[in-house]
Amino acid sequence: MSKRKRAREDRVDWVRCWPFLALHLGCLGAFFTGVTTAAIVTAVVLYVVRMFAITGFYHRYFSHRTFRASRAVQFAMALIGTTAVQRGPLWWSAHHRHHHAVSDREDDLHSPRQQGFWRSHVGWFMTPAAYRTDERRVGDWAKYPELRFLDRHDWIGPVALATILFLAGGWTMLVWGFCVSTVVLYHATYTINSLAHRIGSRRYETGDDSRNNFVLALLTLGEGWHNNHHRYAASARQGFFWWEIDLTYYGLRLLALLGLIRDLRPVPARVLAEAPGRRLRKELP
Repeated sequence: MSKRKRAREDRVDWVRCWPFLALHLGCLGAFFTGVTTAAIVTAVVLYVVRMFAITGFYHRYFSHRTFRASRAVQFAMALIGTTAVQRGPLWWSAHHRHHHAVSDREDDLHSPRQQGFWRSHVGWFMTPAAYRTDERRVGDWAKYPELRFLDRHDWIGPVALATILFLAGGWTMLVWGFCVSTVVLYHATYTINSLAHRIGSRRYETGDDSRNNFVLALLTLGEGWHNNHHRYAASARQGFFWWEIDLTYYGLRLLALLGLIRDLRPVPARVLAEAPGRRLRKELP
């Protein structure tokens, strides 16, 4: 690829990113609509539900296959995941698998070491270089036509959710339940690319800058135990020890108890034993 073409691919395409910008501007509507208790509760519930769809399924299921689910469950959770407006499950998992392959090296599109904070936080996915879904990285999921459909038409879920919220509660519900909730969800998720590679503690030497951060773990339902995750990404849990709160894992355990998912992969004893001062010989459940 020529330097000129590479520069075009790496330049933020503000025109194509108008929906992302519009959602941020939509939050300003809160000054005109006011707020209700119902709107706040809806915003919080949708934040948690959609964050779980991203962390539990887009990330731990589609990107790392840390447990098993039926085809119906994987489609339902992929659909819910699209309502977080972070594109489709194939696009998301393909980029995340690429990140793990080249973490904090030159080809990592969202490394704060290589790209700087703002580029790692938001700029990287606003460029033509990041628009495409590399199906070579997600051949295991690309065989499902319904997942390919959601990936191509990832606008369906968000539009349907926004419409339902508007019909249920007018502009107030649309602004708080969709715009505000989604934008907060955006930036909480993005901190794992930016802040979790800069601020926090390092339990394991992983060859990248990943860190564990308690505050980010709370905001993202457990994703803040990022150094743990980069040491052993194949586990369904990222809070390796009992005191590391991992709400996504607790939700996955509940789904497993209900029979909706199965075969959650544990953290091996050998990985736990690597932690400084630890002499663990059993796998955590």
